[in-house]
Amino acid sequence: MTNNFWKNRTILVTGAGGFIGSQLVEALLADGACVHAFVRYNSRGDPGLLRLLPSELGENLTVIAGNLSDQHAIIKAAQGCEFVFHLGALISIPYSYYHPAEVAETNFMGTLNVLMACRELGVKRLIHTSTSEVYGTARRAPIDEAHPLQGQSPYSASKIGADKMVESFYCAYNLPVVTVRPFNTFGPRQSARAVIPTIITQALTENTVHLGNLDTTRDFTYVSDTVHGFMRAGETDGVEGGVFNLGTGQEIRIGDIAQRIAGLIDHPVKIVVDQERLRPEKSEVLRLISDNRLAREKLGWVPQVSLDVGLERTIDWIRGHLDLYHPGRYEF
Repeated sequence: MTNNFWKNRTILVTGAGGFIGSQLVEALLADGACVHAFVRYNSRGDPGLLRLLPSELGENLTVIAGNLSDQHAIIKAAQGCEFVFHLGALISIPYSYYHPAEVAETNFMGTLNVLMACRELGVKRLIHTSTSEVYGTARRAPIDEAHPLQGQSPYSASKIGADKMVESFYCAYNLPVVTVRPFNTFGPRQSARAVIPTIITQALTENTVHLGNLDTTRDFTYVSDTVHGFMRAGETDGVEGGVFNLGTGQEIRIGDIAQRIAGLIDHPVKIVVDQERLRPEKSEVLRLISDNRLAREKLGWVPQVSLDVGLERTIDWIRGHLDLYHPGRYEF
């Protein structure tokens, strides 16, 4: 069923070639929007996961290659756009240990460039992407939006800085912004940088699954629910300046979800801890579980896809696209 709110509107999506970004683009196109899809330039002309979109949706899609560090490129991409969804970022936590300067530049200064472009052009609303990682290990559970922010990795610190810059533009310039904080989104198209595809690809092809810390807990949210949360953050009146958790409110140990996936695949596996995959001790986020009451009350957002249904869909998709993965190789 389409949503008439987005019909014939022109939208900019940064990070459009990524896992969540490509599925948000697909949902907006299906609802009749015209989408400017901003992807990171590469010499291959590779649009990322946008290449997997149904061809019939391409009529209203404009792919624009550039870099978040180039404010002029962002302004040009956003020309004529009513709404901007800012998902562009470097999101790998292990990568941020090795390249903190690049991660900080992209995530913080890139967000500042998006904010300045939105202010200059007078967009109706900017929907900014945060992350549950900004909370760090839960000091209280479930985690609501007032929970303290803890920079336990260069990645999380860069996102905290970006969130605060967004907040400042709302306070200082009255820029119409909404921030969403997804909790461990998973689903089709996700890379093996994330834990669920890592488990699935190994369980489909190997007898041993190599993981990091098995005792941490996460709140896994299926990608269509996360995308719906983004769209509700764009559609809902009177929520400017708000921050909204997009999580299910349920947590599960990494070791337990590995066993659940193995059961769904019907392939018994040995699960072992790989030292290479462990975070530095003080950087490990031990527990994440969302309090999603604010999103329920203000956005009318309720997650619809259960963990098992989401896992089954993801397993089926990955099984049909194993050529996109390198099972067993540590991707970060």
